[in-house]
Amino acid sequence: MSGADSLRITEIFHSIQGESSLVGWPTVFIRLTGCPLRCTYCDTMYSFHGGERQTITDIVAQTKRFETRHVCVTGGEPLAQPSVHELLKQLCDLGWVVSLETSGALAINRVDPRVQRIVDFKTPASGEVSRNLWSIVPDLSPRDEVKFVICDRQDYEWSAFKVREHQLETRVNCVLFSPAHGAVEPRDLAQWILEDRLPVRMQMQLHKLIWGEERGR
Repeated sequence: MSGADSLRITEIFHSIQGESSLVGWPTVFIRLTGCPLRCTYCDTMYSFHGGERQTITDIVAQTKRFETRHVCVTGGEPLAQPSVHELLKQLCDLGWVVSLETSGALAINRVDPRVQRIVDFKTPASGEVSRNLWSIVPDLSPRDEVKFVICDRQDYEWSAFKVREHQLETRVNCVLFSPAHGAVEPRDLAQWILEDRLPVRMQMQLHKLIWGEERGR
């Protein structure tokens, strides 16, 4: 099994999409192993190490078994494994609605243009704000989405500034502001957005409202 036709996988599971404009859709999640970042609020630290190397053919076969229209490739950081591009291409070729969750720290220009890229730029409280690769902003398309996980008021102010600085609402399908689970009150974040007339979409993590911290959900 060569690295060119395989990927290290933490898990493949069927759940309800809890985030992005695709929220609520039954979705197959393909979680790749490994991430170069260590965000303070990370809820998938179990995906940093281990996993099982699988061929792309096997990954696609497992995905087919769920008979679901939507597929999300996530991590960890999926773009840290170069073979992910072949997986994304094959998933698109088979007619699935494919999304990719990525950190905003790696180039996105090689991603198949049929994929909806959800770019999670890191806020100051994440501890990884210096890893943001702002040079990828021109590569964003109207089908993509940008996410900011908000831990406190400083994160909110910083994120609002970045939205305006890069005119993100004009570049992508939507800009998502998500309250970090247990760190900031959703009611407070909602009020800040309304007071500032900020052109962003607030989102909660629907999967956590349904299943809590249960893994594979």
